[in-house]
Amino acid sequence: MIYRIKEKFWSWGNDFSITDEAGNPAFYVDGKAFSFGDKLSFQDADRNELAFIAQKLLSLKPRYQIFIDGEQFAEIVKEWSWFKQKFSLDVPGPNDYSIEGSFWQHEFKFVREGKVVATISKDFWGWTDSYGVDIAEGEDIVSILCTCIVIDQILQDESSGVAAS
Repeated sequence: MIYRIKEKFWSWGNDFSITDEAGNPAFYVDGKAFSFGDKLSFQDADRNELAFIAQKLLSLKPRYQIFIDGEQFAEIVKEWSWFKQKFSLDVPGPNDYSIEGSFWQHEFKFVREGKVVATISKDFWGWTDSYGVDIAEGEDIVSILCTCIVIDQILQDESSGVAAS
């Protein structure tokens, strides 16, 4: 399934709309405008919260946590790397994802158990950023889309010179 993530340019906080490949609203992300660290509510098309994303402050590496029903479900960490951007998505059990890509080419791959299970392709559309995310059937859509939002937040902070930790 292919999703399109589009950041809302004129909004308080970091807000995103996510549509399916037919252009139908699928998910929304509502960023809190005035908070210490990033705090984002990941919602379904009816605006019911499915997950909450929170930046973990005072960490050596940029780190975000995904909460579902108030419990920590997963953690996303930007790994140190010289040439490529690398992230890890730690989910319960042996199903962790590694994410690798290029900031300059705006392309990322999610790998689980040695197999590419999702890809991100970023294009610029006028005043706002838009991403295409292709997710293999059977993969955790919410975790992968939440991770795409976190990658956007981290790279945006880095490009603007904001300390990510």
